[in-house]
Amino acid sequence: MNGNKIVVMGVSGCGKSLIGERLAEQLQLPFFDGDDYHCADNVLKMSLGIALTDQDRQGWLETLSALLNRNSNAVLACSALTIEYRRVLKENNPELLFIYLKGDFDTIWQRHSKRENHYFNGKGMLESQFNTLQEPTEKEALVIDIKKNVSEIIADIIQKTTLNDLPK
Repeated sequence: MNGNKIVVMGVSGCGKSLIGERLAEQLQLPFFDGDDYHCADNVLKMSLGIALTDQDRQGWLETLSALLNRNSNAVLACSALTIEYRRVLKENNPELLFIYLKGDFDTIWQRHSKRENHYFNGKGMLESQFNTLQEPTEKEALVIDIKKNVSEIIADIIQKTTLNDLPK
């Protein structure tokens, strides 16, 4: 792998937590879900269908960056929607590998509609995430299409990261 610190990123509902957890199991690395580190105010806002602002996310991102700094190996599920958010996460972690789970709005909204007991609430919130998203280039992240099943996505990630690590 390209280092032992990985961020599985993308908009809500793209599969970050599930893919991140399965990838961590396969690689025998600790898994952290960024959603677990939101403050109560952020969770409340999202449960009311109110999109988070950059200011709302700043402390959360700093917490996640510190988490990555404390762990020599980790897989983190985090939206990492903008270049600036990714910069904060990458602070003191230059080897950090971003894996972008890319999907279209309709596919992800369909998945969202089937979710139960999740605080992320509403189509407007998902639209806000897509509007905020600054997609990483293939130089900045490993881009993975989410239309495959979970096993195929994990295999795709493993294959592509292994091939990327071979000497040129």
